[in-house]
Amino acid sequence: MYKVTFNNKNKTFFNALKQSVDSYFEENNIRKTGNWRLYLKTAILLPLLVALYFTVLFLPMHWVPALLLCAVMGVTMASIGFNVMHDACHGSFSTRGWVNEIFGLTNNFLGGNATLWKLKHNIVHHTYTNVDGIDDDINNMPFMRECSTQPWKPMHRYQSYYMFVLYGFTSVFMFFMDYVKYFSRKMYTTPIHRISTKDHILFWLGKLFFIVAYIVIPIYAVGWQAWLVGFLVTQFALGLTLAIVFQLAHVVEHAEFEAAGIDPKRIENEWAIHQVKTTADFASKNKFVTWLVGGLNYQIEHHLFPRISHIHYPALSRIVRETCEQFNLRYNYFPTTRAAIASHFRFMKEMGKRPE
Repeated sequence: MYKVTFNNKNKTFFNALKQSVDSYFEENNIRKTGNWRLYLKTAILLPLLVALYFTVLFLPMHWVPALLLCAVMGVTMASIGFNVMHDACHGSFSTRGWVNEIFGLTNNFLGGNATLWKLKHNIVHHTYTNVDGIDDDINNMPFMRECSTQPWKPMHRYQSYYMFVLYGFTSVFMFFMDYVKYFSRKMYTTPIHRISTKDHILFWLGKLFFIVAYIVIPIYAVGWQAWLVGFLVTQFALGLTLAIVFQLAHVVEHAEFEAAGIDPKRIENEWAIHQVKTTADFASKNKFVTWLVGGLNYQIEHHLFPRISHIHYPALSRIVRETCEQFNLRYNYFPTTRAAIASHFRFMKEMGKRPE
């Protein structure tokens, strides 16, 4: 396992920021976990997915609206991941641990695995954000070069064009990579030391559910050809939505990267400053985007306070911005989703150039 440490001896930035954030919650007498707005979204998204599933499979219709509904179903699945699963797996959906545990299992019903996701995301990605060699999120997409320390290959010249096609297969790729991580007991370069009996059972039940619900039943209901087309459309919409939201948060211009190797790596910034430097916000004034992606367009706020529900990020962003200004720290922000996508395209095009 590569060893990376941060200069956390004097956490002046994070201490000042945390004090301001804690004061906000105390003065307004509100909890840091989800509230009625999050629970209303949950009550909308979960039944919507069920309704779309049964409509596509059992309501006769022309293939055009059927495929459109499949695409909507894929985006809805992604939105459940962003809004419900993400908060629950971070422990910020509810003050009750068992509630977080239950809603975190939506990951398993979408084709993933909550236990492996927590290791990959909560521990590895949130600790070593954009650290090449450790952060699985910038190393899990084949045929892509996402930072300058990764090896260049001739095909990378065209990655800014073919990447959006690859992104559409993100969810399918993650489904199979779960097996690789499960059997190898390794999260990219980070060992998985222990998986409990309960987690073993949930892993296999989740994979079985996905196969039955998204493959066996649909083939029985509509035939294998219609299933294959609908499945690919659904998964492509899901994967593309998931990938774009993540990439706009970390793989854009101005976001910084580090690299780990065999020798121990010491990052001179404190952990919180590293999070700000490696992350970007986008489209914070777009309420629809914020609703759809579960506040993950406020990615800086999320990385600094992952155990606070995304419902509170719009209010916290003002505090984070002001504190960054006080410490002369750049706050990476794109005013629109389109501007963030354009930045990602330019960055990936730059990474596709052959190093001199």
